[in-house]
Amino acid sequence: MKKLKNHVDDLFKDVPESEQKKAVKQEVLENLEEKVWDLMEQGKEEEDAINKAIVDFGDIEDLKKELGVKKPAKKNMKKLNLGFSIWGSLLIIALFIFINFSYSPKTIWFVYPTFAVLWWPLTMYFTWLRSK
Repeated sequence: MKKLKNHVDDLFKDVPESEQKKAVKQEVLENLEEKVWDLMEQGKEEEDAINKAIVDFGDIEDLKKELGVKKPAKKNMKKLNLGFSIWGSLLIIALFIFINFSYSPKTIWFVYPTFAVLWWPLTMYFTWLRSK
């Protein structure tokens, strides 16, 4: 049953220490052990019963909310996406300029695909602006 105890410890690792946490943790462990004993009485092997009890128990998100655990805030990736799109666009435009002047220096055509490439950072800018 050490596997059950380790699983319960892992479920509650990000919950701050308190008396309520200890009580809930103990109750969950007792429920899991009871479920394992019931499954073993039905003819399951101990390892199978433990695994089935763990799978059937599921997650403890509701319990974590009651115990005061807040979900970690998602990082705002919009600023990073904007920077990536600017640098990526500059590299693509530089490639167009290089190809233009290397293979057809008398015809300036790199401007046309540049307008298409600039839509990428423009959309990322407005996405970033909207999230502020």
